[in-house]
Amino acid sequence: MTILCVRFQLPPMYEAALPELLGLLEEFTPVVEALPPDGALADLRGAERYFGRDAVELASVIRVRALALYGVDCVIGAGSGPMLARMALRDARPGLTRAVPGGEERAFLDGKPVAALPGVGTATARTLCEYGLDTLGRVAAAPLSTLQRLVGARTGRELHEKAQGVDRGRVVPNGVSRSLAADRPFDRDELDPDRHRRALLSSAGELGARLRAVDKVCRTLTLTVRYADRSATTRSRTLKEPTAHSAALTRTAYDLYEALGLQRARVRSIALRAEGLTPAEHASHQLTFDPVDEKVRRIEEVADRARAKFGPKAVMPGSLAA
Repeated sequence: MTILCVRFQLPPMYEAALPELLGLLEEFTPVVEALPPDGALADLRGAERYFGRDAVELASVIRVRALALYGVDCVIGAGSGPMLARMALRDARPGLTRAVPGGEERAFLDGKPVAALPGVGTATARTLCEYGLDTLGRVAAAPLSTLQRLVGARTGRELHEKAQGVDRGRVVPNGVSRSLAADRPFDRDELDPDRHRRALLSSAGELGARLRAVDKVCRTLTLTVRYADRSATTRSRTLKEPTAHSAALTRTAYDLYEALGLQRARVRSIALRAEGLTPAEHASHQLTFDPVDEKVRRIEEVADRARAKFGPKAVMPGSLAA
């Protein structure tokens, strides 16, 4: 076991703490891949030799340091590759690392549903289940030629290998993600446009607060609407200027939604993604003489200070973006 998948138990909208926590992991290995908003992959092959401890022992040290230095607990999965570490993380709980020892990959995977495998989407899982291949054990035992006929040559080969515990993935060092997302699922398929707009308002407010918390602005806003039949529509728009202003994000989100021209669409969820993130200090801001806009910006500053002092629930996301 050489790969750790770590999820820090950060409060919502606290991505500002993630770079420091990544720095904690980098004290053990330079091979760290950020998984925003609250996770990371770490390749400990060199660290195991250097510290004379295995990955599970190092995971315990990481957990203790995260608690002692930042007051943040974490859950950790360990495996021989990134895929196995990610899957192990789903079975982990605070205070205990879920590890998949070498040679036990098949035993760990066999009973899991095929949809649990990273990269297997809803359509692929449905196709496999229709032919009785509903667990990874059955997929691993199926002839490669059968899988390739069902899902294609390349996908079938990759699926066959992964179901047998062959993990060819690697940890790719990177910085914190250049995008942030906010998703609003509905309790039932929602037809009411007013509720759609309230979801957009809440999502834009959340994204604005999160961007300001990490001193970033975004260049592009992407809207994804998922429907009851599992289909989805995605639209993107480049902003007039990079911003973290919730009101500007809300206006763009509304424009994207109106451009879809939905007519009694049964919507299952609405998601907004802020993309092309850059440091706020490098962004230009066009001066405005609109007193309302300046007032809203000042209110945002006060709300951000309240969140920093009293926590993310001090001000509800979206409440200032209307």
